[in-house]
Amino acid sequence: MKKLFVSIFAISLFFSCNKSTKTTTDKALDQKFDKYKDGFVSDLWKINPGWASGVGYHKLDSVLVVPDAKETKAQLDFANAQLDSLKQYDIENLSDNNKTDFQMIKNQLEATIFSFKELKSSEWNPAEYNVCGAFAEILNGKYDAVEVRLRAFNIKMNNIPAYYEAAKKNIKNPTIEHTDLAIAQNIGGSSVFEDDLNAALEQSKLSAAEKKEMQDKAKVSIKAIKDYADWLQKLPNKTPRSFRLGADLYAKKFNFDIQSSYTADEIYKIAVDHKNDLHDKMFVIADKLWAKYKGNAPKPADKLDLIKQVIDKISLQHTSPEKFQSEIEKQIPELIAYVKTKDLLYIDPSKPLVVRKEPAYMAGVAGASISAPGPYDKNADTYYNVGSMSGWTAENAESYLREYNNYILQILNIHEAVPGHYTQLVYSNQSPSIIKSILGNGAMVEGWAVYAEKMMLESGYKNSDEMWLMYYKWNLRATCNTILDNSVHTKGMPKEDAMILLTREAFQQQAEAEGKWKRVTLSQVQLCSYFTGYTEIYNLREELKKKEGDKFNLKQFHEKFLSFGSAPVKYIKELMLSKE
Repeated sequence: MKKLFVSIFAISLFFSCNKSTKTTTDKALDQKFDKYKDGFVSDLWKINPGWASGVGYHKLDSVLVVPDAKETKAQLDFANAQLDSLKQYDIENLSDNNKTDFQMIKNQLEATIFSFKELKSSEWNPAEYNVCGAFAEILNGKYDAVEVRLRAFNIKMNNIPAYYEAAKKNIKNPTIEHTDLAIAQNIGGSSVFEDDLNAALEQSKLSAAEKKEMQDKAKVSIKAIKDYADWLQKLPNKTPRSFRLGADLYAKKFNFDIQSSYTADEIYKIAVDHKNDLHDKMFVIADKLWAKYKGNAPKPADKLDLIKQVIDKISLQHTSPEKFQSEIEKQIPELIAYVKTKDLLYIDPSKPLVVRKEPAYMAGVAGASISAPGPYDKNADTYYNVGSMSGWTAENAESYLREYNNYILQILNIHEAVPGHYTQLVYSNQSPSIIKSILGNGAMVEGWAVYAEKMMLESGYKNSDEMWLMYYKWNLRATCNTILDNSVHTKGMPKEDAMILLTREAFQQQAEAEGKWKRVTLSQVQLCSYFTGYTEIYNLREELKKKEGDKFNLKQFHEKFLSFGSAPVKYIKELMLSKE
Protein backbone atom coordinates (compact mmCIF):
# COMPACT_ATOMS: atom_id res chain seq x y z
CA MET A 1 0.00 0.00 0.00
CA LYS A 2 1.82 3.04 -1.33
CA LYS A 3 0.88 6.01 0.75
CA LEU A 4 2.64 8.77 2.58
CA PHE A 5 2.03 8.46 6.30
CA VAL A 6 3.22 11.21 8.56
CA SER A 7 2.92 12.47 12.13
CA ILE A 8 3.19 15.60 14.76
CA PHE A 9 3.94 17.25 18.19
CA ALA A 10 1.79 18.41 21.10
CA ILE A 11 3.24 21.49 22.76
CA SER A 12 0.53 21.49 25.37
CA LEU A 13 -2.80 20.09 26.44
CA PHE A 14 -5.61 22.54 26.03
CA PHE A 15 -7.91 23.05 28.98
CA SER A 16 -10.84 25.41 29.10
CA CYS A 17 -12.32 27.23 32.06
CA ASN A 18 -15.68 26.36 30.54
CA LYS A 19 -14.86 22.68 30.16
CA SER A 20 -18.12 20.81 30.02
CA THR A 21 -18.72 18.03 32.49
CA LYS A 22 -18.70 14.61 30.87
CA THR A 23 -21.00 11.91 32.17
CA THR A 24 -19.57 8.71 33.59
CA THR A 25 -20.94 6.87 30.56
CA ASP A 26 -19.13 9.24 28.20
CA LYS A 27 -15.85 8.78 30.04
CA ALA A 28 -16.28 5.04 29.98
CA LEU A 29 -17.00 5.12 26.25
CA ASP A 30 -13.92 7.28 25.68
CA GLN A 31 -11.74 4.89 27.65
CA LYS A 32 -13.20 1.97 25.73
CA PHE A 33 -12.41 3.72 22.45
CA ASP A 34 -8.83 4.39 23.59
CA LYS A 35 -8.41 0.65 24.15
CA TYR A 36 -9.97 -0.03 20.77
CA LYS A 37 -7.42 2.28 19.13
CA ASP A 38 -4.54 0.40 20.74
CA GLY A 39 -5.88 -2.86 19.35
CA PHE A 40 -6.56 -1.30 15.96
CA VAL A 41 -2.98 -0.07 15.62
CA SER A 42 -1.54 -3.39 16.75
CA ASP A 43 -3.64 -5.29 14.19
CA LEU A 44 -2.93 -2.70 11.51
CA TRP A 45 0.82 -3.36 11.79
CA LYS A 46 0.37 -7.13 11.62
CA ILE A 47 -1.39 -6.81 8.29
CA ASN A 48 0.80 -3.93 7.02
CA PRO A 49 4.36 -4.61 8.26
CA GLY A 50 5.91 -2.44 5.56
CA TRP A 51 3.86 0.55 6.64
CA ALA A 52 4.81 -0.22 10.25
CA SER A 53 8.51 -0.07 9.38
CA GLY A 54 7.94 3.23 7.59
CA VAL A 55 6.67 4.89 10.77
CA GLY A 56 9.46 3.48 12.93
CA TYR A 57 7.80 0.32 14.30
CA HIS A 58 10.57 -2.17 13.53
CA LYS A 59 9.37 -5.38 15.17
CA LEU A 60 8.10 -6.65 11.82
CA ASP A 61 11.00 -5.54 9.61
CA SER A 62 11.75 -9.10 8.55
CA VAL A 63 8.29 -9.58 7.02
CA LEU A 64 7.68 -8.98 3.32
CA VAL A 65 4.02 -9.45 2.43
CA VAL A 66 3.36 -11.16 -0.90
CA PRO A 67 0.64 -9.15 -2.72
CA ASP A 68 -1.47 -12.10 -3.85
CA ALA A 69 -5.22 -12.86 -3.69
CA LYS A 70 -4.87 -14.11 -0.12
CA GLU A 71 -3.39 -10.76 0.89
CA THR A 72 -6.18 -8.83 -0.84
CA LYS A 73 -8.79 -10.86 1.06
CA ALA A 74 -6.97 -10.25 4.34
CA GLN A 75 -6.95 -6.48 3.74
CA LEU A 76 -10.65 -6.38 2.88
CA ASP A 77 -11.59 -8.62 5.81
CA PHE A 78 -9.64 -6.39 8.15
CA ALA A 79 -11.27 -3.22 6.83
CA ASN A 80 -14.78 -4.63 7.04
CA ALA A 81 -14.26 -6.10 10.53
CA GLN A 82 -12.88 -2.80 11.85
CA LEU A 83 -15.73 -0.82 10.32
CA ASP A 84 -18.11 -3.18 12.06
CA SER A 85 -16.29 -2.59 15.36
CA LEU A 86 -16.68 1.18 14.98
CA LYS A 87 -20.47 0.82 15.00
CA GLN A 88 -20.43 0.22 18.77
CA TYR A 89 -19.24 3.80 19.37
CA ASP A 90 -21.63 6.75 19.26
CA ILE A 91 -19.34 9.40 17.84
CA GLU A 92 -21.35 12.22 19.44
CA ASN A 93 -20.49 10.89 22.91
CA LEU A 94 -16.75 10.75 22.30
CA SER A 95 -14.33 13.54 23.22
CA ASP A 96 -13.36 15.98 20.48
CA ASN A 97 -9.96 14.31 20.22
CA ASN A 98 -11.50 10.86 19.80
CA LYS A 99 -14.15 12.10 17.39
CA THR A 100 -11.32 13.08 15.06
CA ASP A 101 -9.54 9.75 15.55
CA PHE A 102 -12.81 7.93 14.85
CA GLN A 103 -13.30 9.82 11.58
CA MET A 104 -9.69 9.25 10.50
CA ILE A 105 -9.85 5.50 11.19
CA LYS A 106 -13.18 5.22 9.36
CA ASN A 107 -11.81 7.14 6.38
CA GLN A 108 -8.72 4.92 6.20
CA LEU A 109 -10.79 1.73 6.25
CA GLU A 110 -13.25 2.94 3.63
CA ALA A 111 -10.35 4.15 1.47
CA THR A 112 -8.83 0.67 1.64
CA ILE A 113 -12.06 -0.88 0.35
CA PHE A 114 -12.32 1.78 -2.37
CA SER A 115 -8.72 1.10 -3.41
CA PHE A 116 -9.19 -2.64 -3.83
CA LYS A 117 -12.74 -2.70 -5.19
CA GLU A 118 -12.99 0.44 -7.33
CA LEU A 119 -9.65 2.13 -7.95
CA LYS A 120 -7.80 -1.16 -8.55
CA SER A 121 -4.44 0.55 -9.10
CA SER A 122 -2.73 -2.73 -8.19
CA GLU A 123 -3.82 -3.90 -11.65
CA TRP A 124 -2.73 -0.90 -13.74
CA ASN A 125 0.18 0.60 -11.80
CA PRO A 126 3.24 -1.70 -11.93
CA ALA A 127 5.24 0.92 -10.00
CA GLU A 128 3.34 -0.07 -6.84
CA TYR A 129 5.54 -3.16 -6.79
CA ASN A 130 9.01 -2.22 -5.67
CA VAL A 131 10.83 -3.69 -2.66
CA CYS A 132 13.97 -1.59 -2.99
CA GLY A 133 12.90 1.32 -0.80
CA ALA A 134 11.87 -0.87 2.14
CA PHE A 135 15.18 -2.74 2.08
CA ALA A 136 17.17 0.48 1.72
CA GLU A 137 15.50 1.90 4.82
CA ILE A 138 16.66 -1.12 6.84
CA LEU A 139 20.25 -0.49 5.76
CA ASN A 140 20.04 3.28 6.30
CA GLY A 141 18.33 3.06 9.69
CA LYS A 142 20.05 3.77 12.98
CA TYR A 143 17.37 2.31 15.22
CA ASP A 144 19.30 -0.88 15.99
CA ALA A 145 22.71 -2.50 15.58
CA VAL A 146 23.70 -3.14 11.99
CA GLU A 147 23.81 -6.91 12.68
CA VAL A 148 20.19 -6.91 13.89
CA ARG A 149 19.05 -4.93 10.87
CA LEU A 150 20.97 -7.14 8.45
CA ARG A 151 19.41 -10.30 9.88
CA ALA A 152 15.94 -8.81 9.36
CA PHE A 153 17.05 -7.87 5.83
CA ASN A 154 18.17 -11.46 5.29
CA ILE A 155 14.84 -13.02 6.32
CA LYS A 156 12.86 -10.40 4.40
CA MET A 157 14.67 -11.34 1.17
CA ASN A 158 13.11 -14.82 1.29
CA ASN A 159 9.84 -13.56 -0.15
CA ILE A 160 11.20 -11.32 -2.93
CA PRO A 161 10.81 -13.87 -5.78
CA ALA A 162 7.23 -14.69 -4.68
CA TYR A 163 6.49 -10.97 -4.31
CA TYR A 164 7.32 -10.22 -7.93
CA GLU A 165 5.59 -13.34 -9.22
CA ALA A 166 2.41 -12.18 -7.47
CA ALA A 167 2.86 -8.73 -8.99
CA LYS A 168 2.96 -10.22 -12.48
CA LYS A 169 -0.31 -12.06 -11.84
CA ASN A 170 -2.02 -8.90 -10.57
CA ILE A 171 -1.12 -6.65 -13.49
CA LYS A 172 -3.72 -6.20 -16.22
CA ASN A 173 -3.53 -3.65 -19.07
CA PRO A 174 -1.23 -1.29 -17.12
CA THR A 175 -0.71 2.33 -18.13
CA ILE A 176 2.33 2.97 -20.29
CA GLU A 177 3.49 5.75 -17.95
CA HIS A 178 3.43 3.64 -14.77
CA THR A 179 5.05 0.75 -16.60
CA ASP A 180 8.00 2.93 -17.62
CA LEU A 181 8.33 4.25 -14.07
CA ALA A 182 8.27 0.74 -12.60
CA ILE A 183 11.05 -0.40 -14.94
CA ALA A 184 13.26 2.61 -14.15
CA GLN A 185 12.76 2.58 -10.38
CA ASN A 186 13.19 -1.17 -9.94
CA ILE A 187 16.33 -1.34 -12.05
CA GLY A 188 17.77 1.74 -10.35
CA GLY A 189 16.80 0.55 -6.89
CA SER A 190 18.33 -2.90 -7.33
CA SER A 191 21.69 -1.38 -6.38
CA VAL A 192 20.45 -1.63 -2.77
CA PHE A 193 21.20 -5.37 -2.99
CA GLU A 194 24.71 -4.79 -4.36
CA ASP A 195 26.63 -1.67 -3.32
CA ASP A 196 24.49 -0.71 -0.33
CA LEU A 197 24.25 -4.22 1.10
CA ASN A 198 27.96 -4.95 0.64
CA ALA A 199 28.88 -1.68 2.37
CA ALA A 200 26.68 -2.61 5.35
CA LEU A 201 28.11 -6.14 5.48
CA GLU A 202 31.64 -4.74 5.62
CA GLN A 203 30.71 -2.65 8.66
CA SER A 204 29.07 -5.59 10.45
CA LYS A 205 30.44 -8.32 12.67
CA LEU A 206 28.43 -11.06 10.99
CA SER A 207 30.22 -14.33 10.36
CA ALA A 208 31.62 -15.10 6.94
CA ALA A 209 28.93 -17.75 6.49
CA GLU A 210 26.13 -15.28 7.24
CA LYS A 211 27.59 -12.73 4.86
CA LYS A 212 27.84 -15.30 2.07
CA GLU A 213 24.28 -16.45 2.68
CA MET A 214 23.05 -12.87 2.35
CA GLN A 215 25.09 -12.17 -0.76
CA ASP A 216 23.76 -15.34 -2.38
CA LYS A 217 20.18 -14.34 -1.55
CA ALA A 218 20.87 -10.85 -2.83
CA LYS A 219 21.80 -12.28 -6.23
CA VAL A 220 18.48 -14.14 -6.32
CA SER A 221 16.71 -10.91 -5.30
CA ILE A 222 18.41 -8.88 -8.00
CA LYS A 223 17.44 -11.48 -10.57
CA ALA A 224 13.79 -11.34 -9.44
CA ILE A 225 13.78 -7.53 -9.62
CA LYS A 226 15.40 -7.38 -13.04
CA ASP A 227 13.24 -10.23 -14.33
CA TYR A 228 10.20 -8.17 -13.32
CA ALA A 229 11.52 -5.14 -15.19
CA ASP A 230 12.31 -7.33 -18.20
CA TRP A 231 8.83 -8.89 -18.02
CA LEU A 232 7.28 -5.42 -18.06
CA GLN A 233 9.40 -4.40 -21.05
CA LYS A 234 8.19 -7.43 -23.02
CA LEU A 235 4.58 -7.40 -21.79
CA PRO A 236 2.07 -7.43 -24.68
CA ASN A 237 -0.14 -4.45 -23.81
CA LYS A 238 -2.40 -3.72 -26.75
CA THR A 239 -5.05 -1.96 -24.65
CA PRO A 240 -3.17 -0.02 -21.98
CA ARG A 241 -5.32 1.76 -19.45
CA SER A 242 -5.31 5.54 -19.69
CA PHE A 243 -3.40 7.23 -16.89
CA ARG A 244 -6.41 9.58 -16.58
CA LEU A 245 -8.55 8.57 -13.62
CA GLY A 246 -11.92 9.84 -14.83
CA ALA A 247 -14.35 12.16 -13.02
CA ASP A 248 -16.11 9.57 -10.86
CA LEU A 249 -13.01 7.85 -9.45
CA TYR A 250 -11.26 11.20 -9.11
CA ALA A 251 -14.04 12.72 -6.98
CA LYS A 252 -14.06 9.69 -4.68
CA LYS A 253 -10.27 9.56 -4.37
CA PHE A 254 -10.20 13.29 -3.64
CA ASN A 255 -12.64 12.84 -0.76
CA PHE A 256 -10.65 9.95 0.75
CA ASP A 257 -7.17 11.41 0.25
CA ILE A 258 -7.73 15.11 0.92
CA GLN A 259 -10.54 14.92 3.53
CA SER A 260 -11.38 18.56 2.92
CA SER A 261 -14.43 20.67 3.66
CA TYR A 262 -14.33 21.40 -0.09
CA THR A 263 -15.21 19.05 -2.93
CA ALA A 264 -12.82 18.54 -5.85
CA ASP A 265 -14.89 20.83 -8.07
CA GLU A 266 -15.19 23.54 -5.42
CA ILE A 267 -11.44 23.78 -4.79
CA TYR A 268 -10.83 23.75 -8.56
CA LYS A 269 -13.00 26.87 -8.96
CA ILE A 270 -11.30 28.59 -6.01
CA ALA A 271 -7.91 27.81 -7.57
CA VAL A 272 -8.93 29.36 -10.91
CA ASP A 273 -10.02 32.57 -9.15
CA HIS A 274 -6.83 32.60 -7.08
CA LYS A 275 -4.70 32.23 -10.23
CA ASN A 276 -6.32 35.33 -11.72
CA ASP A 277 -5.80 37.28 -8.49
CA LEU A 278 -2.11 36.33 -8.44
CA HIS A 279 -1.72 37.54 -12.02
CA ASP A 280 -3.08 40.95 -10.99
CA LYS A 281 -0.67 41.19 -8.05
CA MET A 282 2.29 40.07 -10.17
CA PHE A 283 1.55 42.61 -12.88
CA VAL A 284 1.72 45.49 -10.38
CA ILE A 285 5.18 44.37 -9.17
CA ALA A 286 6.55 43.44 -12.60
CA ASP A 287 5.43 46.78 -14.05
CA LYS A 288 7.25 48.52 -11.20
CA LEU A 289 10.44 46.47 -11.82
CA TRP A 290 10.38 46.84 -15.62
CA ALA A 291 12.84 49.71 -15.87
CA LYS A 292 15.26 48.05 -13.43
CA TYR A 293 15.52 44.86 -15.46
CA LYS A 294 14.47 45.90 -18.98
CA GLY A 295 15.66 49.50 -19.16
CA ASN A 296 13.95 51.51 -21.88
CA ALA A 297 12.62 48.46 -23.73
CA PRO A 298 8.98 48.96 -24.76
CA LYS A 299 6.49 47.27 -22.48
CA PRO A 300 4.42 44.52 -24.10
CA ALA A 301 0.67 45.05 -24.21
CA ASP A 302 0.02 41.54 -22.94
CA LYS A 303 0.01 41.48 -19.12
CA LEU A 304 1.35 37.91 -18.82
CA ASP A 305 4.10 38.61 -21.33
CA LEU A 306 5.30 41.60 -19.31
CA ILE A 307 5.38 39.52 -16.11
CA LYS A 308 7.26 36.72 -17.88
CA GLN A 309 9.95 39.00 -19.27
CA VAL A 310 10.73 40.42 -15.83
CA ILE A 311 10.70 36.95 -14.24
CA ASP A 312 13.02 35.62 -16.96
CA LYS A 313 15.57 38.34 -16.19
CA ILE A 314 15.47 37.76 -12.43
CA SER A 315 15.68 33.98 -12.97
CA LEU A 316 19.17 34.35 -14.45
CA GLN A 317 20.37 34.76 -10.86
CA HIS A 318 20.96 31.14 -9.85
CA THR A 319 23.55 28.69 -8.54
CA SER A 320 25.37 26.00 -10.54
CA PRO A 321 24.55 22.27 -10.83
CA GLU A 322 27.63 21.44 -8.74
CA LYS A 323 26.64 23.83 -5.92
CA PHE A 324 22.89 23.14 -5.91
CA GLN A 325 22.91 20.76 -2.94
CA SER A 326 25.52 22.70 -0.96
CA GLU A 327 23.50 25.90 -1.42
CA ILE A 328 20.50 24.16 0.12
CA GLU A 329 22.64 22.93 3.03
CA LYS A 330 23.90 26.47 3.63
CA GLN A 331 20.43 28.01 3.78
CA ILE A 332 18.91 25.71 6.42
CA PRO A 333 20.70 27.29 9.45
CA GLU A 334 19.80 30.76 8.12
CA LEU A 335 16.11 29.85 8.07
CA ILE A 336 16.27 28.39 11.59
CA ALA A 337 17.91 31.56 12.88
CA TYR A 338 15.24 33.73 11.25
CA VAL A 339 12.34 31.74 12.74
CA LYS A 340 13.94 32.02 16.20
CA THR A 341 14.61 35.75 15.84
CA LYS A 342 11.04 36.47 14.77
CA ASP A 343 9.66 34.07 17.42
CA LEU A 344 7.40 32.39 14.87
CA LEU A 345 7.61 28.81 16.14
CA TYR A 346 9.71 26.62 18.44
CA ILE A 347 12.15 24.43 16.50
CA ASP A 348 13.59 21.46 18.35
CA PRO A 349 17.39 21.60 17.93
CA SER A 350 17.78 17.93 18.89
CA LYS A 351 16.07 16.60 15.73
CA PRO A 352 18.64 16.43 12.91
CA LEU A 353 17.98 17.27 9.26
CA VAL A 354 20.33 15.62 6.75
CA VAL A 355 20.51 16.93 3.19
CA ARG A 356 21.34 14.07 0.81
CA LYS A 357 21.31 13.13 -2.85
CA GLU A 358 17.97 11.58 -3.78
CA PRO A 359 18.22 7.74 -3.66
CA ALA A 360 17.79 5.91 -6.98
CA TYR A 361 14.64 4.09 -5.89
CA MET A 362 12.89 7.46 -5.33
CA ALA A 363 13.90 9.09 -8.61
CA GLY A 364 11.48 10.10 -11.31
CA VAL A 365 8.59 11.89 -9.58
CA ALA A 366 9.73 14.93 -7.56
CA GLY A 367 13.01 16.85 -7.56
CA ALA A 368 13.05 17.58 -3.82
CA SER A 369 11.35 15.83 -0.93
CA ILE A 370 11.51 15.07 2.78
CA SER A 371 11.81 11.57 4.26
CA ALA A 372 10.81 11.85 7.90
CA PRO A 373 11.00 9.21 10.63
CA GLY A 374 7.76 7.95 12.08
CA PRO A 375 6.36 8.34 15.61
CA TYR A 376 8.07 5.13 16.79
CA ASP A 377 11.48 6.33 15.63
CA LYS A 378 11.38 9.97 16.64
CA ASN A 379 15.12 10.42 17.07
CA ALA A 380 16.08 9.13 13.64
CA ASP A 381 17.36 11.51 10.99
CA THR A 382 15.02 13.41 8.70
CA TYR A 383 16.36 13.42 5.13
CA TYR A 384 16.04 16.27 2.66
CA ASN A 385 16.31 14.43 -0.67
CA VAL A 386 17.77 16.55 -3.47
CA GLY A 387 17.49 15.42 -7.07
CA SER A 388 20.73 15.27 -9.04
CA MET A 389 21.33 16.92 -12.43
CA SER A 390 23.99 14.36 -13.26
CA GLY A 391 23.69 13.27 -16.88
CA TRP A 392 21.46 16.19 -17.81
CA THR A 393 22.11 18.26 -20.91
CA ALA A 394 23.43 21.76 -20.27
CA GLU A 395 20.16 23.14 -21.62
CA ASN A 396 17.98 21.12 -19.24
CA ALA A 397 20.19 21.93 -16.24
CA GLU A 398 20.07 25.64 -17.05
CA SER A 399 16.28 25.52 -17.37
CA TYR A 400 15.99 23.73 -14.02
CA LEU A 401 18.28 26.20 -12.27
CA ARG A 402 16.39 29.18 -13.63
CA GLU A 403 13.25 27.65 -12.16
CA TYR A 404 15.04 27.22 -8.80
CA ASN A 405 16.78 30.58 -8.95
CA ASN A 406 18.29 32.36 -5.96
CA TYR A 407 14.88 33.57 -4.76
CA ILE A 408 12.80 30.46 -5.35
CA LEU A 409 15.45 28.16 -3.91
CA GLN A 410 14.90 29.92 -0.58
CA ILE A 411 11.14 29.43 -0.85
CA LEU A 412 11.72 25.76 -1.71
CA ASN A 413 13.77 25.39 1.47
CA ILE A 414 11.05 27.07 3.52
CA HIS A 415 8.58 24.56 2.05
CA GLU A 416 10.66 21.41 2.43
CA ALA A 417 12.57 22.24 5.58
CA VAL A 418 12.10 25.25 7.87
CA PRO A 419 9.44 25.93 8.96
CA GLY A 420 7.77 23.61 6.41
CA HIS A 421 7.78 19.82 6.19
CA TYR A 422 10.78 19.04 8.37
CA THR A 423 9.53 21.25 11.20
CA GLN A 424 5.91 20.11 10.97
CA LEU A 425 6.81 16.44 10.91
CA VAL A 426 8.95 16.78 14.04
CA TYR A 427 5.88 18.22 15.77
CA SER A 428 3.74 15.50 14.26
CA ASN A 429 5.81 12.72 15.81
CA GLN A 430 5.11 14.15 19.26
CA SER A 431 1.34 14.06 18.90
CA PRO A 432 -0.31 12.32 21.88
CA SER A 433 -2.61 10.61 19.37
CA ILE A 434 -0.85 7.87 17.44
CA ILE A 435 -3.81 7.85 15.04
CA LYS A 436 -3.21 11.46 14.01
CA SER A 437 0.40 10.54 13.34
CA ILE A 438 0.17 7.29 11.42
CA LEU A 439 -2.94 8.27 9.45
CA GLY A 440 -1.46 11.65 8.63
CA ASN A 441 -3.36 13.75 6.09
CA GLY A 442 -1.35 14.79 3.04
CA ALA A 443 -3.33 18.00 2.47
CA MET A 444 -2.57 19.17 6.00
CA VAL A 445 1.13 18.33 5.59
CA GLU A 446 1.50 19.96 2.17
CA GLY A 447 -0.86 22.76 3.09
CA TRP A 448 1.27 23.67 6.10
CA ALA A 449 4.40 23.85 3.92
CA VAL A 450 2.65 26.16 1.43
CA TYR A 451 1.21 28.25 4.28
CA ALA A 452 4.70 28.54 5.79
CA GLU A 453 6.01 30.15 2.59
CA LYS A 454 3.54 33.02 2.72
CA MET A 455 3.77 33.36 6.49
CA MET A 456 7.56 33.79 6.30
CA LEU A 457 7.29 36.53 3.68
CA GLU A 458 4.49 38.24 5.59
CA SER A 459 6.82 38.33 8.61
CA GLY A 460 9.43 40.23 6.57
CA TYR A 461 11.73 37.45 5.32
CA LYS A 462 14.06 38.83 2.60
CA ASN A 463 11.46 41.49 1.88
CA SER A 464 11.82 42.87 -1.65
CA ASP A 465 9.76 43.27 -4.80
CA GLU A 466 11.78 40.48 -6.41
CA MET A 467 11.12 38.06 -3.55
CA TRP A 468 7.39 38.79 -3.57
CA LEU A 469 7.19 38.43 -7.36
CA MET A 470 8.97 35.09 -7.16
CA TYR A 471 6.80 34.02 -4.22
CA TYR A 472 3.68 34.70 -6.27
CA LYS A 473 5.19 32.70 -9.11
CA TRP A 474 5.86 29.86 -6.66
CA ASN A 475 2.35 30.10 -5.20
CA LEU A 476 1.02 29.83 -8.75
CA ARG A 477 2.65 26.40 -8.78
CA ALA A 478 0.49 25.11 -5.92
CA THR A 479 -2.54 26.83 -7.42
CA CYS A 480 -1.99 25.45 -10.92
CA ASN A 481 -1.22 22.00 -9.48
CA THR A 482 -4.90 21.80 -8.55
CA ILE A 483 -6.10 23.18 -11.89
CA LEU A 484 -3.78 20.84 -13.81
CA ASP A 485 -4.61 17.71 -11.83
CA ASN A 486 -8.36 18.17 -12.04
CA SER A 487 -8.25 19.19 -15.71
CA VAL A 488 -6.05 16.28 -16.78
CA HIS A 489 -7.85 13.54 -14.87
CA THR A 490 -11.46 14.68 -15.26
CA LYS A 491 -11.57 16.98 -18.29
CA GLY A 492 -9.14 15.26 -20.65
CA MET A 493 -6.72 18.19 -20.84
CA PRO A 494 -4.09 17.34 -23.50
CA LYS A 495 -0.38 17.84 -22.89
CA GLU A 496 -0.27 20.86 -25.20
CA ASP A 497 -2.84 22.74 -23.10
CA ALA A 498 -1.16 21.64 -19.88
CA MET A 499 2.17 23.06 -21.06
CA ILE A 500 0.50 26.37 -21.92
CA LEU A 501 -1.02 26.51 -18.41
CA LEU A 502 2.34 25.77 -16.79
CA THR A 503 4.69 27.84 -18.95
CA ARG A 504 2.48 30.82 -19.88
CA GLU A 505 0.10 31.16 -16.94
CA ALA A 506 2.35 29.77 -14.17
CA PHE A 507 5.60 31.11 -15.73
CA GLN A 508 7.41 27.81 -15.29
CA GLN A 509 10.55 26.84 -17.15
CA GLN A 510 10.17 24.19 -19.83
CA ALA A 511 12.05 21.55 -17.76
CA GLU A 512 9.83 22.17 -14.73
CA ALA A 513 6.67 22.01 -16.82
CA GLU A 514 7.79 18.76 -18.47
CA GLY A 515 8.49 17.31 -15.03
CA LYS A 516 5.05 18.36 -13.77
CA TRP A 517 3.37 16.80 -16.78
CA LYS A 518 5.18 13.56 -16.02
CA ARG A 519 4.08 13.79 -12.41
CA VAL A 520 0.40 14.34 -13.23
CA THR A 521 0.47 11.25 -15.45
CA LEU A 522 1.87 9.20 -12.56
CA SER A 523 -0.21 10.50 -9.64
CA GLN A 524 -3.82 11.41 -9.02
CA VAL A 525 -5.29 13.93 -6.54
CA GLN A 526 -2.01 14.41 -4.61
CA LEU A 527 -1.24 17.58 -6.58
CA CYS A 528 -4.44 19.08 -5.12
CA SER A 529 -3.18 18.68 -1.56
CA TYR A 530 -0.95 21.79 -1.63
CA PHE A 531 -3.53 24.42 -2.52
CA THR A 532 -6.43 22.78 -0.68
CA GLY A 533 -4.56 22.48 2.61
CA TYR A 534 -3.05 25.96 2.27
CA THR A 535 -6.44 27.53 1.62
CA GLU A 536 -8.01 25.88 4.65
CA ILE A 537 -5.11 26.73 6.99
CA TYR A 538 -4.86 30.35 5.87
CA ASN A 539 -8.63 30.83 6.18
CA LEU A 540 -8.56 29.31 9.68
CA ARG A 541 -5.80 31.70 10.76
CA GLU A 542 -7.64 34.72 9.39
CA GLU A 543 -10.86 33.61 11.10
CA LEU A 544 -9.08 33.32 14.44
CA LYS A 545 -7.33 36.68 13.96
CA LYS A 546 -10.69 38.32 13.39
CA LYS A 547 -12.23 36.50 16.36
CA GLU A 548 -9.39 37.16 18.85
CA GLY A 549 -8.37 40.63 17.72
CA ASP A 550 -5.44 42.05 19.70
CA LYS A 551 -5.18 38.82 21.72
CA PHE A 552 -4.19 36.81 18.64
CA ASN A 553 -0.62 35.48 18.88
CA LEU A 554 0.95 34.03 15.73
CA LYS A 555 3.41 31.72 17.52
CA GLN A 556 0.66 30.34 19.74
CA PHE A 557 -1.52 29.73 16.69
CA HIS A 558 1.28 27.83 14.94
CA GLU A 559 2.15 25.66 17.92
CA LYS A 560 -1.45 24.91 18.80
CA PHE A 561 -2.27 24.07 15.17
CA LEU A 562 0.70 21.71 14.89
CA SER A 563 -0.05 20.05 18.22
CA PHE A 564 -3.00 18.13 16.77
CA GLY A 565 -0.90 15.83 14.64
CA SER A 566 -1.26 15.59 10.87
CA ALA A 567 -5.04 15.47 11.08
CA PRO A 568 -7.19 16.89 8.26
CA VAL A 569 -7.46 20.67 8.59
CA LYS A 570 -11.25 20.54 8.93
CA TYR A 571 -10.84 18.47 12.10
CA ILE A 572 -8.03 20.62 13.47
CA LYS A 573 -10.30 23.62 12.97
CA GLU A 574 -13.01 21.92 15.04
CA LEU A 575 -10.49 21.11 17.78
CA MET A 576 -9.04 24.64 17.86
CA LEU A 577 -12.46 26.23 18.06
CA SER A 578 -13.72 23.75 20.64
CA LYS A 579 -14.05 24.77 24.28
CA GLU A 580 -13.12 21.28 25.45
